[in-house]
Amino acid sequence: MASHIGRRKFLAALGGAAAWPLAAHAQKTAMPVIGFLHAASPETAADRVAAFRQGLKETGYVEGQNVAIEYRWAEGRYDRFPELVAELVRRQVSVIVTPGSPVATNAAKAATSVIPIVFAVGGDPVNLGLVASLARPGGNVTGVNFFVTELVAKRLGLLRELLPTAARIAVLVNPTNPTTAEATVKDVQSAAEGLGLKVHILKARTIGEIDAAFANLVRERADALLVAGDGFFNSRRVQLAMLAVRHSVPATFGAREYAEAGGLMSYGTDFAETVRQVGIYVGRILKGAKPANLPVVQPTKFEFVINLQAARMLGLDVPPTLIARADKVIE
Repeated sequence: MASHIGRRKFLAALGGAAAWPLAAHAQKTAMPVIGFLHAASPETAADRVAAFRQGLKETGYVEGQNVAIEYRWAEGRYDRFPELVAELVRRQVSVIVTPGSPVATNAAKAATSVIPIVFAVGGDPVNLGLVASLARPGGNVTGVNFFVTELVAKRLGLLRELLPTAARIAVLVNPTNPTTAEATVKDVQSAAEGLGLKVHILKARTIGEIDAAFANLVRERADALLVAGDGFFNSRRVQLAMLAVRHSVPATFGAREYAEAGGLMSYGTDFAETVRQVGIYVGRILKGAKPANLPVVQPTKFEFVINLQAARMLGLDVPPTLIARADKVIE
């Protein structure tokens, strides 16, 4: 009887030992899951998703084949970020991606110090408290800094070249994106002072508030408009471009997509390239790289785009010198 029990224990132990490597192997080869957290909606961010997938592909990862992506969309509601991040943390994703929103990145950073986070932000990541330094981020966070606020003075200067007699400029910011809003206002006020311009601040966090901001802008008789960099604004770029033309307000934006949607002019980094770089970093992390050791990427190429069709609708003559400096002219 004793030998029978011993034999049974030995077989059970043998079975367990044989099963353990199989279980470990299954765990090791399970498809990694990426959490993709975005400020806008799937319809307005399709180009961002395509660029991200391209970056992943360059590192050997294809969605649905050897990696899965869980998408979470704030639909312009930045207050939803904490709950959306909590879902991704519960899902135990391998990496959280926050392209284009420091609010989303802060929510992710507050939710986990373990899961790697890859951001794309327009402000200084060190000043935002996301990384210890650009060269050695430390912790579980790294990504791409695409300079939105730092380029505000340049955007204002180009607008002034087009409108040399302008005296009053309106600035549209999203109050639910406070870091970008505050930095934009500060930079505009500083640059405007040197150009002899008066500044009028407008705020919008919803579609209705964008309409109201333009009504206010007309009442205030602003000569031009500068739209702050913001994920929600980017998702409403067609609305913003159309309202600017309808109300005969020359406007400048921070990304090429606005000019392509009918906006007058834009100056900024190539955002598709930024998100592609985010995809590359995510692929590297899935292969074993540590966020702490991946330096924050900073772009070196900036795009100046002029939409001449919008200029004609606004009754503006664009100086040939400005056209000559444009990286892209939309006829």
